[in-house]
Amino acid sequence: MGRPAGVNGADTRRAVRKAAIERIWRHGFEAMNLRDLAADVNLRLGSLYNHVPHKQEFLAELLEEIMLELLQDFAQRMDGLQDAKERLLAFVRFHIEWHTARQRETFIGNMELRSLTPEQYGRVIGLRKDYEAQVRAIVADGRKAGLWEVDDVRVTTLALLSLLTGISAWYREGGRLSQERLIRIYQRLALRVLGAR
Repeated sequence: MGRPAGVNGADTRRAVRKAAIERIWRHGFEAMNLRDLAADVNLRLGSLYNHVPHKQEFLAELLEEIMLELLQDFAQRMDGLQDAKERLLAFVRFHIEWHTARQRETFIGNMELRSLTPEQYGRVIGLRKDYEAQVRAIVADGRKAGLWEVDDVRVTTLALLSLLTGISAWYREGGRLSQERLIRIYQRLALRVLGAR
């Protein structure tokens, strides 16, 4: 039960990651059994250790990878946008699309921070703060340009992020409202939160 012919290490790593996300989402990190994870991806337990040598470090790397992907995707989405209102609307769209497409990753990213060591926690939170800072810049730039009024840029940024991330907990594809309709609703909500003129 080694690696199937024609499957490379990167493919195996992706399969392990996908199976781990599913297991952590369903059962929690502490309950994730490496023997079961190995079975999920058709590997011997010994072979799994090539990809998961330390369970807790694997979680930290997984959460860091998720945040790095978020930051990279966000940078691509915002590339070339200058106007603060245009950036805000693009941010709302991006955040909702990304977090609803990756509901499991979002869930474990929020729930399993508690399972990290202080050093690992600091690394992941540092990446979150990078994302938060980029959103905060949008809010600050719009205030400076007179597009909206906010009492406190940081508090308003955190409120926006909480409002938008919460969708990942209840959104279901094929539900009463389409994703596009939700995005438009939340874009208007974001403008109201900011006191847009």
